[in-house]
Amino acid sequence: MTAPFRVGFVGVGLMGHGIARNLLEAEHTLSFLDHPGNQPTEDLRALGADSQTTLADMVRDKNVVLLCVTGTPEVEAVTLADGGLVDHLAPDTIVVDCSTAQPDSTLKVAARIKAAGAHYLDAPMTRTPKEAEAGKLNLMLGGETAVLDQIRPLLAAFAENIYHVGPTGSGHRMKLLHNFVSIGFTGLLAEATACAQRSGVDLERFVQVLDSGGGHGVVLDRLTPYILARDCGAFRFSISNCHKDLSYYTHMADGMGLASIGAHALEQVFALAKADGAGAQPAPTLIDWLSGTDPADVG
Repeated sequence: MTAPFRVGFVGVGLMGHGIARNLLEAEHTLSFLDHPGNQPTEDLRALGADSQTTLADMVRDKNVVLLCVTGTPEVEAVTLADGGLVDHLAPDTIVVDCSTAQPDSTLKVAARIKAAGAHYLDAPMTRTPKEAEAGKLNLMLGGETAVLDQIRPLLAAFAENIYHVGPTGSGHRMKLLHNFVSIGFTGLLAEATACAQRSGVDLERFVQVLDSGGGHGVVLDRLTPYILARDCGAFRFSISNCHKDLSYYTHMADGMGLASIGAHALEQVFALAKADGAGAQPAPTLIDWLSGTDPADVG
């Protein structure tokens, strides 16, 4: 039986909460960093977690540190800023970054962590907070095979599928490719739905036709409750986060000299919605912004 890991955790948000709970239920020990963006943590404390107000206290005596923050600025602030993780990591600590980040930054962060005598894996995830709570996320790992093998039992506590996709940075590249496809389809489907509404198409038939043809897929499944019943529960990812991830993808693609015309057009859609004040709204409400109607009261 694998001995429990001692985990420091940054980012107990919509995705991080489920990850943390599954780690505790698998009998790993866990300390998380206090932060206003955390979800309610009473259940984590009841399972034995403790909270710390500083990174130094959070990482003390830990052999794994897991990051689940919004994006590149937050990752760099947690790891590289004065008093950040690289100032406090013990030798051979494994840092697992489940955030979505720009791959060029990933290489910089990894180099600093390795120079401190620790190890780094980029391990972004797909699926939703529902799968995070169920312990059924997908992980895309970039880094050394030997390091991944050491912590595979830990990752299995919250992930259904663990893909080793290449060396450091490969996980974040794969995540951006994945999110370009999934968020891109979200933008296309939102526009098609807005057009269907405006043209008087029956929305139940609209969904049925898409679902039985080329529109079938996970994104349609997540948007359908909002299309038919104004329910965002299956797709809480915000318009701002959609824009962020598409901007990371275009940054990556532009850096390779790729003519990413479609990606830039989709990025602009989410950028305009964000600039119009819709950034905090869940992604399905892009339908309303495109159609000029008021979004549902999604809380």
